[in-house]
Amino acid sequence: MADLKVSLAGVEFNNPIIPASGTYGYGREYECLYPLSRLGGISVKGTTLHERAGNIPPRIAETPMGMLNSVGLQNGGSDKFISYELPNLATKGTRIIANIAGSTVEECAELAAKLNGTAVDMIELNISCPNVKQGGAAFGTDCNVAGAVTKAVRDASDKPLMVKLSPNVTSIVDIAKSVEANGADAVSLINTLLGMRIDIKTRRPVLHNNVGGLSGPAVFPVAVRMVWQVAGAIKIPVCGMGGVSTAEDAIEIMMAGASAVQVGAAIFRDPYAPVKIIDGMNEWLDKNGIKSVTEIIGAVKPY
Repeated sequence: MADLKVSLAGVEFNNPIIPASGTYGYGREYECLYPLSRLGGISVKGTTLHERAGNIPPRIAETPMGMLNSVGLQNGGSDKFISYELPNLATKGTRIIANIAGSTVEECAELAAKLNGTAVDMIELNISCPNVKQGGAAFGTDCNVAGAVTKAVRDASDKPLMVKLSPNVTSIVDIAKSVEANGADAVSLINTLLGMRIDIKTRRPVLHNNVGGLSGPAVFPVAVRMVWQVAGAIKIPVCGMGGVSTAEDAIEIMMAGASAVQVGAAIFRDPYAPVKIIDGMNEWLDKNGIKSVTEIIGAVKPY
């Protein structure tokens, strides 16, 4: 069998497949299906400093080849994560990525500091959240603001830092360069694309929040394009995500330049999706005589 081990921001993973934040909770619901040790790692439910109730329903809607969500980072807060979820996860034999979010730069830094000295292997900073001090614009839509929040989190924590980038920008390459310059050890992309659906009977948006994040197979070509652009422009590693549903998808996005792959919406359709992708990648690598999955990272040959 091929060697599936990969390295991301100095952290070694047994394989490159990681359930994406917000799609896998803390793994508890999946333990009865397969050992969590089969996964490369888990990016846990987005954690905020304090408990959040999330947005008012309806906050999930199906779309052709995807889904819209506006859950609003519902979670129990950092104290509950550290005291209740993390001790359980630490016994499962997989890498733990703490996805964090905040409404201010200071909040993000405080949360990162709280995770120092814990069993977390890596911090994934979500910069798609609205920055209340900047009029509600997302941290990740402005190079200077993205750089500032990255630097604050970097200064507050010794944990390897991965920054999750928003695709809802003019140039994702410029944002990636800014977070790299300010201390990010890796970047993950793409987060969801902003979308909207309208119920033509009621003439109201399908989601109570009016708009939401689009994920699923429909966004995969956008993800591949952005991963390829970013991987060619920065020196730190890229974790690719966005519509990855099959082993072939995972291989494709790694060929675009991703060192690891997060799987999200596919899990809602099939909870076994991550392990099926791992097995499928192994089969493909063996069939093609490839000894290590690292050989396909950035292997695309543009015209």
